[in-house]
Amino acid sequence: MTRRKWLHNMPLHLMLLPAIILVLIFSYWPMLGVVMAFEKFIPTKGIFGSDWVGLKNFKYVFNLPDIWTILWNTIFIATMKIVAGLVVPITFALLLNELVRERIKRTVQTLIYLPHFLSWVILGGVLIDVLSLKGIVNEVIGFFGVEPIYFLGSNSWFPYVLVITDVWKEFGFGTIVYLAALTSIDPSLYEAAIVDGANRWKQTVHITIPGIMPIVILMTTLSLGSVLNAGFDQVFNLYSPQVYESGDIIDTFVYRIGMIDAQYSVATAVGLFKSVVSLLFISVSYGLAYRFAGYRIF
Repeated sequence: MTRRKWLHNMPLHLMLLPAIILVLIFSYWPMLGVVMAFEKFIPTKGIFGSDWVGLKNFKYVFNLPDIWTILWNTIFIATMKIVAGLVVPITFALLLNELVRERIKRTVQTLIYLPHFLSWVILGGVLIDVLSLKGIVNEVIGFFGVEPIYFLGSNSWFPYVLVITDVWKEFGFGTIVYLAALTSIDPSLYEAAIVDGANRWKQTVHITIPGIMPIVILMTTLSLGSVLNAGFDQVFNLYSPQVYESGDIIDTFVYRIGMIDAQYSVATAVGLFKSVVSLLFISVSYGLAYRFAGYRIF
């Protein structure tokens, strides 16, 4: 019976084979390059011919004068993105769910979802024009007598520009996820609450929010794995040497020392450190979600 079942499912396994091969080639085979973090890698000698240096690359990285500023920038920007990326979509989904007319609701959903499909290469060029000293934003605030602000050249403004623009681009996707979660709530709960005299606010607090809490926990747990990923595409397309102090993150640092300065071993060491910390965060967050909320992802 088992053999017959295996033969019956053979076409399905064959359909998965190309995807498995691609994952092995592009995701698992490159992991061998992690060895470079413990070597003085020389391209002409290759991975297996380069000299072994142990933890020397890691010691070099953590003795760099700017590394702690880069770590702080990464954690600060990523944390703000995680928090705003949860609060804004949830709030907007709750508000959008109150709309009675379906046509208006679908129109708004489409409009806020569109930026998600645009790359940061395109949006970066748009934002550079919009946020320049002569851009439309400074033209508007100048109308009220405010001096022009160099949003992309000020260390005080740049991190917040990253967070706001990232939320604007991605909150439409999160909103749709939470709207889908809202549709799974049993309508009879609202009917019972109305009979008991609960207003809309009490219905939201005692029915709506608990109803979408499993999805909120899931999204929070998955996002904590990105606590050291502040968004390379966005930062790379918007930052400049003027804002390295507040906008330089681990990914852009790795790009410069690896691709520009050709310090491949050091770049690999930083990347490995980031991956290990991210793995620890997502493992701990998964454990906390299971222990305190009883929610399992796997």
